[in-house]
Amino acid sequence: PSQRVQFILGTEVDEQHTPCNLFTEMDEICVKGGEDAKWNETARWLKFEEDVEDGGERWSKPYVATLSSQSFSELRSFITNGTVLLDVCANSMEEIAGTVGTASLWEQPSSARCCALHSQLEPSLDMILGQQEQSEEFDEDTRAKVQEVLLRKHEHQKKRNCLLPGFCLFADVSKKQLNVHQPAQTLRSHPSPSTAEAKRGANHEPSSVELSKAELRFMEKTAGDEASNVLVGELDFLRKPIMAFVRLTPAVLLSGLTEVPVPTRFLFVLLGPEGKAQQYHEIGRFMATLMTDEVFHEVAYKAKERADLVAGIDEFLEQVTVLPPGMWDPSIRIQPPTNIPSQEKRKVPGALGDSGSHRKPEERGGPELEPTGRLFGGLISDVKRKAPWFWSDFRDGLSLQCLASFLFLYCACMSPVITFGGLLGEATDGHISVMESLLGVSITGMVFSLFAGQPLTILGSTVLVFEKDLYKFCKDYSLSYLSLRACIGLWTTFFCVVLVATDASCSVRYITRFTEEAFASLVCFIFIYEALEKLSHLHKTYPVDRHSQLDLLTTSYCKCEAPAQPSHETLHFWESNKINVSGIAWENLTVTECQYLHGEFQGPACGSHGPYVPNVFFWCCILFFSTFLLLGFLKKFKTSRYFSTRVRSTVSNFAVLLTIVVMVFIDFWMGIPSPKLHVPQKFKPTRADRGWLINPIGPNPWWTVLAAIIPALPCTILIFMDQQITAVIVNRREHKLKKSCGYHLDLLVVAVMLGVCSVMGLPWFITATILSITHVNSLKVESDCSAPGEPPKFLGIREQRVTGLMSFVLVGCSVFLTSLLKFIPMPVLYGIFLDMGVSSLGGMQFFDRLKLFAMPVKHQPDFTYLRHVPLRKVHLFTAIQLLCLVLLWAIKTTRAAIIFPLLVLALVFVRKATDFCFSKQELSFLDDLMPEGKKKKWEDATVEAQEE
Repeated sequence: PSQRVQFILGTEVDEQHTPCNLFTEMDEICVKGGEDAKWNETARWLKFEEDVEDGGERWSKPYVATLSSQSFSELRSFITNGTVLLDVCANSMEEIAGTVGTASLWEQPSSARCCALHSQLEPSLDMILGQQEQSEEFDEDTRAKVQEVLLRKHEHQKKRNCLLPGFCLFADVSKKQLNVHQPAQTLRSHPSPSTAEAKRGANHEPSSVELSKAELRFMEKTAGDEASNVLVGELDFLRKPIMAFVRLTPAVLLSGLTEVPVPTRFLFVLLGPEGKAQQYHEIGRFMATLMTDEVFHEVAYKAKERADLVAGIDEFLEQVTVLPPGMWDPSIRIQPPTNIPSQEKRKVPGALGDSGSHRKPEERGGPELEPTGRLFGGLISDVKRKAPWFWSDFRDGLSLQCLASFLFLYCACMSPVITFGGLLGEATDGHISVMESLLGVSITGMVFSLFAGQPLTILGSTVLVFEKDLYKFCKDYSLSYLSLRACIGLWTTFFCVVLVATDASCSVRYITRFTEEAFASLVCFIFIYEALEKLSHLHKTYPVDRHSQLDLLTTSYCKCEAPAQPSHETLHFWESNKINVSGIAWENLTVTECQYLHGEFQGPACGSHGPYVPNVFFWCCILFFSTFLLLGFLKKFKTSRYFSTRVRSTVSNFAVLLTIVVMVFIDFWMGIPSPKLHVPQKFKPTRADRGWLINPIGPNPWWTVLAAIIPALPCTILIFMDQQITAVIVNRREHKLKKSCGYHLDLLVVAVMLGVCSVMGLPWFITATILSITHVNSLKVESDCSAPGEPPKFLGIREQRVTGLMSFVLVGCSVFLTSLLKFIPMPVLYGIFLDMGVSSLGGMQFFDRLKLFAMPVKHQPDFTYLRHVPLRKVHLFTAIQLLCLVLLWAIKTTRAAIIFPLLVLALVFVRKATDFCFSKQELSFLDDLMPEGKKKKWEDATVEAQEE
């Protein structure tokens, strides 16, 4: 049957038989003793089953349907021997009821098969009516009763009033009392003189259907969807079951038949004598579940005869998993899975026999990574690929999600830039400090966001150790630091342009997951370490008063005194401001006045910068960890069960901003003087003896221009590797990017701006791995209208240039926002760094494999690579990766950090060496395969040709 199904799915069909998403509804009726019964909705399916609970006031949670094998055999026999009407053209329920009225009848079951609902097919209703004199089991009155039952009013599950708009997913169309005989061409009911309609409770007054906002919103989500109606019931006047499967062509909008006003495509009717309602119910559930199956649902659309439907049912049975009766209670509702498996293998011939252990390894690469063999050929190709998307990059940025992402980026960029600028100012005696950092990151970030091939990448500061060593070297040999630095930067720009011209970025094909995750993990751990280190550093500024002697509390004091040995800077300040030191009453000065006059604090109650204030460090710890926990909670709020989807999504998108606002208000309310974010208030160079343009030669000897080539080489390697590894991580296949990428263009923009920053005496800025990963995660787009119980589908990333551009524009304008930024506590920003580092570790295969070392085999997750790779090989691969990470960390945090770029480059060669320890099949599960040489590819192609 699977081969026939695959043949059916492969056939081309017209527009009328193109499969659509289906909304399946099951209604049941029970007619006993002449009661005026109605069709009652009992279950519905969009992807998973939902039942009306026994109380009748609410829907059950969506769950995976569990079906009995007996229902399968009954349904298959009904489809095999019953009435199957394909491509019926009808405009109302009356016409359909008339068609079903000619359905086939079934004899009563024999005593040998008392549990069955069928035996042999009897003549059709018309034939029975023609033989009315010989048989009185089904007369004209019975036929009229069946049609009258099919035309009765459908009462759907009533919805309770919603507390907030948007809480109701489905509309209660039935309460509008729509006419069940309404034609498909209009949504307006028409009066009819028929008395039978009055008995059925139809509305005779013409009235327009008014849809609520919730209904209209659902209609927008289900645009193009069709309905499958399952009608089952027991009738006391029937002696034998009636079954019909009807496919309407085209689909018809039968108002009142379904819970939501969508056109009906399929109709399954099963009516039988009383006493077997539960069996009819289970058969109806099986039919409805079949219609939600991805493969059978497509077969139902394309079937040309009864045998095609039977083949679809048989193929469904082949894929069914059977549970032993003594091991599982069918009344237990199975929760929908987090990840729904793909059914594509069922549609492709020969795919079902592939267990996955012999999959063909896929190599990395694409058209953007193919060498062109021309000078600047890769760059030209990047520009051609990205140019058509340029204007859409701005249109796609006009969304609430982008606003939240841009505000988050601003907060995430400000603190490291200011911290880095402060550290750089201390290392270079103010030649490059906070103001230069703000200007540099703003200019570089705006240009990169406008012209880069991958604007989702975010730039950040780096090479602090290099700047320290270079300044110390210049100071020792009496060289101009800014001039020599400008030469090094210009040489680095030149080498990067040469790499762009020679398509060197194509070598990123050799950067596999091994290198990506080792480098990304290093940056994550650095973020976590530096966040904790900055918090602990506050202990020095705001020490904890331990083992205090309370008896001496009355003798504690802190007063201001003139400095015993004033520094040169202090003397210059006094002289330039004409301050008479001897005439100052130092002991009467306030803390602010004492600090302004460069006084010193003396006394047992003094701290580092004035009188000791208790509780500051502990309050900083509370702010730090509270920020981390609150931010994590708000980011996960999107998957919580409270409030509507829109509210949860908005809270999650603005998690960073909400966290900062909440913590600022708490800090302001407590009144404890925690350290705050400090931003320069004037736009001017930090030192008065330098300008915004630097002469590359300046006072230095001419040979320094050539000597600058030596330090420029490791800088080039660092910039190239950092840029390309981050770009590979951002451009991963699982991010589902649609607007291509531009490795060559990215490197060119970074190189040009590095030269500009060198000439202007600004810090260098290259790609920031963690900021880029977090930026991408903040722009993930998921489906809005997933079926109940089905997790939202990941659709891709909102690719645009607005978030990066606006965040760097705001960073440049921060000088004018000091009145607001001065309220943000620094521990809050440190907590955000900690969250960025921890959250970026999630989803890394390396981190998952690392946890396997401390996990017993029986408790290990069911990862794919654990199925096909021996555990000792998995541990060996992880140990190699961990050793590389430890070496990178050791070099990065020592004075040998100058050779760090060479070690990053060495990761590629370490990964290549693993080919001797692992097979290609094992590496295809643990990592990505590295590209082979042309000769190797030619040899493989020759061998395959010979085998064929």
